[in-house]
Amino acid sequence: MSSTYVIAEAGVNHNGDMLMAKRLVDIAVNSKADAVKFQTFKTELLVSKNAPKAEYQIQSTGGNESQFEMVKKLELSFDQFRELKTYCDNSGIEFLSTPFDIESADFLIDELNLTTIKIPSGEITNAPLLYHIACKQSDIILSTGMATLSEIEEALGVIAFGLLQKNELPSISAFRSAYLSPAGQRKLRSKVKLLHCTTEYPAPVEDVNLLAIETMNRAFGLATGYSDHTEGIAVTIAAVALGASIIEKHFTHDKQAEGPDHKASLSPEELQLLVQSIRQVETARGTGIKIPAESEMKNISIARKSIVAHTRIMQGEQLTANNIAVKRPGGGISPFEYWKMLETAAAKDFEEGELLN
Repeated sequence: MSSTYVIAEAGVNHNGDMLMAKRLVDIAVNSKADAVKFQTFKTELLVSKNAPKAEYQIQSTGGNESQFEMVKKLELSFDQFRELKTYCDNSGIEFLSTPFDIESADFLIDELNLTTIKIPSGEITNAPLLYHIACKQSDIILSTGMATLSEIEEALGVIAFGLLQKNELPSISAFRSAYLSPAGQRKLRSKVKLLHCTTEYPAPVEDVNLLAIETMNRAFGLATGYSDHTEGIAVTIAAVALGASIIEKHFTHDKQAEGPDHKASLSPEELQLLVQSIRQVETARGTGIKIPAESEMKNISIARKSIVAHTRIMQGEQLTANNIAVKRPGGGISPFEYWKMLETAAAKDFEEGELLN
């Protein structure tokens, strides 16, 4: 089974500080994650000045500032992202970032040459952004928090239409046709992966619904992973056991730091443990073929049983439930033959405990 792709989600946990962003890269490298991901946006293109904060954001950062003011403090410039991309390249970890607007998407794809774009759950209904990114022929990881299957299908229709680059105006009917077409399906399978997600910070375990990973995989025929917002690592590891092909998890340098996402993020030590545990689970999943493992072959004769003499038996003596028994070791006559052996005559003398043959 292929390796799970682990994205260490730095997000905006740098708090707008470039030195902190680089420190987060170092933490991700040390954890042996496959990629570290940030968030690229122009605040003026992302959020209206009168947009309210989410409840979890108010709990983390207070209610004295608007969402616009909070997000503006977390914004990194394009020049800073150029520097950060180079730092990741030199550190040996893949740089990813989520664009929240078309200008940021163009920057990541055209200037930083990112071939994979992660689209966050909140943008799954942002058809213009989906279409624009798809037209760039990028590989897409689409997060599906807050979405129904029908909404995911609608988003995939927009993406399929963009990937096919049809010479017609975008429309709901055109998206639907692109999604249903064999060419659209082929494009989606080659370019798009999905992430199940519960968009709450932290996400209540009872709302996680991990089995939706399998549901989405069956419904759309696309590789499906999991973006986890629960506390700790247990649920993330369970997702890997269920076959999640991608894992995304927020992390921070300090859970007590100021900012909207720190409290729902992993510590550096937890992130390292998560990646180690994921690799163990990958190995443990195996092939699914039920045969004895090589390591257990030597124990078959020790753990299984054979038909043995329960008492001393003389040659010609009739075998009964009183003078034969099923005991260790294995390697002799199988206990499946027990009833066949009854009422037959002993072929020779047997000492107590001796294997019958």
